[in-house]
Amino acid sequence: MAMNELALVFHALSEPTRLALLEHLRSGEHRVRDLVDHMGLAQSTVSVHLACLRDAGLVQVRAEGRASWFSLRHPEGLRELLRCAEALAEEAA
Repeated sequence: MAMNELALVFHALSEPTRLALLEHLRSGEHRVRDLVDHMGLAQSTVSVHLACLRDAGLVQVRAEGRASWFSLRHPEGLRELLRCAEALAEEAA
């Protein structure tokens, strides 16, 4: 993996709203509308964050009619990455 792709992943993980979206997606696939309702944010805001997560390869999208369904691309790998990040953050505190 090139440094630019790695930087995209860490950039995507650097924003609390995106982390919250990833956490919610751990429960399964969700429509954008469901994520908007859950997050209490504007649809445009959620879409921008989802695009960032998609560009980093963390989520995938599936179209069904007019709805876009988002899910985690590599749930186990993301869980492990976040577990390691939490351990590092605890040590730094």
